[in-house]
Amino acid sequence: MKRALPAVLAVTCALAAATATTGQTEPGRPTRPTAPLVHTYSIVARDPATGDFGVAVQSHWFQVGTAVPWAEAGVGAVATQSFVEPACGPKGLALMKQGVPAPEALKRLLDADPQRDVRQVAMVDAAGRAAAWTGKKCISAAGNEAGEGFSVQANLMDKPSVWPAMAVAFRAAKGDLADRLLAALEAAQREGGDIRGRQSAALVVVRAHSTGEPWRDRLVDLRVDDNPEPLVELRRLLTLHRAYDAMNHGDEAMAKNEIEEAVRQYSAASRIAPQIPELPFWQAVSLFAAGHEAEALPIFRRVFAEEERWARLVPRLPAAGLLPDDPQKIEAILKEARQPAPR
Repeated sequence: MKRALPAVLAVTCALAAATATTGQTEPGRPTRPTAPLVHTYSIVARDPATGDFGVAVQSHWFQVGTAVPWAEAGVGAVATQSFVEPACGPKGLALMKQGVPAPEALKRLLDADPQRDVRQVAMVDAAGRAAAWTGKKCISAAGNEAGEGFSVQANLMDKPSVWPAMAVAFRAAKGDLADRLLAALEAAQREGGDIRGRQSAALVVVRAHSTGEPWRDRLVDLRVDDNPEPLVELRRLLTLHRAYDAMNHGDEAMAKNEIEEAVRQYSAASRIAPQIPELPFWQAVSLFAAGHEAEALPIFRRVFAEEERWARLVPRLPAAGLLPDDPQKIEAILKEARQPAPR
């Protein structure tokens, strides 16, 4: 028996290796798809007003944003989920970039996929043509609905009314594309969402036309990797994104000496996220450096009253070229830290 054991082990290992290679199982046993399980609900859309593209998704799966959403400026958007094949994202975008319409691009991907029955894929192209596929072996409740310039799709849902609710919400929602995409996800959750619960979410919006600079083409790129309330957190992050975006626009206006526009953008940032003292601090720095000292000093005072650390940062900024290298001017700023807090 002892001498026969190595032979038995060798045969067992060989059979295991063959099964792993072919993906086959014993007769009568179910064949499990060889793909990550990213069951979820999502939406892909093109904004008819701006031409921008977006994808939004929520799932009871860790880091859904790394696998499901794909978008490229000037090209379109893709969501790939269920027993996910991530390659559908870049491959779908590549086909649409070549001018292949979304329905045909999706067909080509599925024709080449031996596991198409467990896939759920949707895409929208630069002309607003949307296409979607829900394989017959996706876990129910599963389905999709396409509309003008968008598609909603879901699998492993609590009930089959989830994706129709998403479509209704997207059509009715106000605001920009990011707001409307998030409204669709929130409607899905109110309808019951994923039968397993919720864990992660993601939101991506790209420009209608490429600038040739990919870092400028992504207008929104937010992920919640692990959170008991991913959509609540995603909504919070979108609000912060808008605040920092306004700050960036303010800085751009200052660089062009468009002071009135800069102040408008800075004020918007502080209004959107009043809990973040860093935003008005840099507003004050920009105004002071541009010679608008009278407008900057009261802002410095409010910031210093909220968090003293910002006063300690001020003396370091002249060496970085962000404030005048003038001790008297720096002292004028620091004096605000010793003034009574504004009421």
